[in-house]
Amino acid sequence: MNKRLLVVAACTGIAGALTLTACGGGGGGGASDGRDVTLKLVAADYGDKASNSSTAYWKDVAQRFTASNPRIKVDVQVINWNDIDSQVKTMIQSGNVPDVLQTGGYAEKVADDLLYKAEEVLSESTRANLIDSFAKAGEVDGTQYGIPFVSSARAFFYNKTVFTQAGITEAPKSWDDLKAAAEKIKAKVPGVTPYALPLGPEEAQGESLIWELGNGGGLTDAKGTYTLNSRPNIESFTWLKTNLVEPGLTYANPATTDRKTAFADFAAGKAAMLNGHPSLIQMSKDGKVDYGVVPIPGKTGALASTLGVADWMMAFKDNGHKEEIRKFLDFAYSRENTLKFDEMYNLMPVTEDTLKEMTGSGKHKDLEPFFTLLPNAVFYPLGDTAWDAISAEIKKSGGTAVNDPAKVLGELQKKAEETISDQ
Repeated sequence: MNKRLLVVAACTGIAGALTLTACGGGGGGGASDGRDVTLKLVAADYGDKASNSSTAYWKDVAQRFTASNPRIKVDVQVINWNDIDSQVKTMIQSGNVPDVLQTGGYAEKVADDLLYKAEEVLSESTRANLIDSFAKAGEVDGTQYGIPFVSSARAFFYNKTVFTQAGITEAPKSWDDLKAAAEKIKAKVPGVTPYALPLGPEEAQGESLIWELGNGGGLTDAKGTYTLNSRPNIESFTWLKTNLVEPGLTYANPATTDRKTAFADFAAGKAAMLNGHPSLIQMSKDGKVDYGVVPIPGKTGALASTLGVADWMMAFKDNGHKEEIRKFLDFAYSRENTLKFDEMYNLMPVTEDTLKEMTGSGKHKDLEPFFTLLPNAVFYPLGDTAWDAISAEIKKSGGTAVNDPAKVLGELQKKAEETISDQ
């Protein structure tokens, strides 16, 4: 497996949110030897407000699981995406090691020998039900540790009403098209941000990679070597600085603007264009925005590839609760639960039975553009043990590359090389 670049088949989904931290004491036995066990579930929050927080979903799953397994209780903790990585790092450093964790990457935990293999904490039937391409994406050196939960890809969203008001007749295919549309929107539709550019710490690595792909760049080269300050990447940020940021066609300070803000603005009709994932569909409908979805514009034309995103579950060895974790994960991965989560956030599945249900029900026509884009999706270097640390650095300062591209990307490249040399 190429651990730094993953191409995924068309029927995949975005990995979900779940973490379990044991409260029943370290090592040793569990419910299987007659003792009660409490697993702490720490989950990333996929909601954008209190009413659709993932907390309610996971508490419901936990309660139903315990009803069938009364000796195993599940303590739910949901953490927002901005804070989950740092809080989990603190948990591990303080000895409060989770039983199961879901977040954006798993390879660093593999390098520290913290995780069970997937085959140790998933039944054979549950493993067989995972879509093969995503199961393989969870491998490090040929062994699966990362367990996908949901998946997504990125596409270009635009507000059709704003386009009509600005006299724009078709969606942009190139960067020049995007700039021209943004200029018309700024001139004719006051109060609307032409392009929402979220390079804040929530997901700077995602928006950055999309623009880098648009110019033939990316995080790594074909051999898997990091190329954060490559010429194409510097050119991408220079274009953004010169053509969108300085002319006032996006946010005044993209480096402090998070994806959540950009999505909320688009769903409120306050932003005309942005790169988004499927959860923005329902948000746009709720906001009564007449939207369109097309492939992402690149420097010279629409991209043949797009950013694919998977979030991962992983099971920790420290507390010795392998059998209890297996029971919980088999329950969590049942079609009833995965379908409910995918439909709640309009995400795409990573299990065969839920995929069959979603594609056959006729209820998910709005996801078809994303299914079309997924075959050529480019993923983060998930199997690289340095990626978690490098991703954290990009989140922290990568967005400031729109101010000084060569300097910021050069510093990130140096940190990436130092991270790798320290392993």
